[in-house]
Amino acid sequence: MDLFEYQARDLFAKHGVPVLAGEVIDTPEAAREATERLGGKSVVKAQVKVGGRGKAGGVKLAATPDEAVARATDILGMDIKGHTVHKVMIAETAPEIAEEYYVSYLLDRTNRTFLAMASVQGGVEIEVVAEENPDALAKVPVDANEGVSIEKAREIVAQAKFPAEVAEQVAEILVTLWDTFIKEDALLVEVNPLAKVADGRVIALDGKVSLDENAEFRQPEHEALIDHAAANPLEAAAKAKNLNYVKLDGEVGIIGNGAGLVMSTLDVVAYAGENHGGVKPANFLDIGGGASAAVMANGLEIILGDPDVKSVFVNVFGGITACDEVANGIVQALQLLADKGEEVTKPLVVRLDGNNAELGRRILSDANHPLVQRVDTMDGAADKAAELAAAK
Repeated sequence: MDLFEYQARDLFAKHGVPVLAGEVIDTPEAAREATERLGGKSVVKAQVKVGGRGKAGGVKLAATPDEAVARATDILGMDIKGHTVHKVMIAETAPEIAEEYYVSYLLDRTNRTFLAMASVQGGVEIEVVAEENPDALAKVPVDANEGVSIEKAREIVAQAKFPAEVAEQVAEILVTLWDTFIKEDALLVEVNPLAKVADGRVIALDGKVSLDENAEFRQPEHEALIDHAAANPLEAAAKAKNLNYVKLDGEVGIIGNGAGLVMSTLDVVAYAGENHGGVKPANFLDIGGGASAAVMANGLEIILGDPDVKSVFVNVFGGITACDEVANGIVQALQLLADKGEEVTKPLVVRLDGNNAELGRRILSDANHPLVQRVDTMDGAADKAAELAAAK
């Protein structure tokens, strides 16, 4: 889960990372009182989960409370790279900035460790620094068992060649930033810029944080950080039913048991769709290895509720999940929707193989639903689902 800047700022402050004061608002007039509380001038910053706000006009200085209202009026509702601005942060203006740096921690999946990155060339996109001057970006592996002590932080500072006058401050910030990273179960914490200001202090002026959603059971307070307004309603509904679902830009709904099988199904449908006008998969939905009929019914209800879906491909290899359970789930889901008065008009192509496949096929045959078609091969079922989607 990616956080807004103001949420990242709040987490930093909670763990002792030095930040400037700020508050988030969603109406222009609220900018006046917020700016007055900050001493009469502020920085008005669009809150969107995308970079490039400054270049797009989403970050403006306000010398007076009235000017803050005007800048908030300009920025609220703005479109920045496809993201509509619904909130702005009214932030304390920083003292004159002398230098800008970059620091971050992230999960390095490739090397199965954590990675610290730091550079004295901050204030710009770190990808640009990495490409144009890779030697200016220090990359230091961090052992999960050892973490970042002050000694480790000093090692990072030395490799990044921070100036001597700020080295100890930056090291201390790296220790508290690591504390934030670990205690909040983050996948990324980034400060850009980490600024040295005129009075010699080093302050985090902007932050980016991504939290590990798999750790939600340990972090109940993270629920309050979810941007429900921006969440895809289908993904939110699937999450409420504990389904592993991701919305994609296609027309064929996919249900399978096991992530590997579902990924293969996406590929097969995309390949088959090339012969039917470029039809593509509409989602990823893994009902898991031991899913019950109720789980199958929940998954089918989510997919049939997607207006982009024109057909559904249910691809199941029975193992822990027996095919008769899947078949019962399909029948129950269709009956559930009918009982709710929700007319089902999208065809279902079902391929069952493995444990209790014959019983599952018999259940579907006995139900004799006009929208359900059985195809016994994966390639054939994918082609049929793509053909039906193209014909809708």
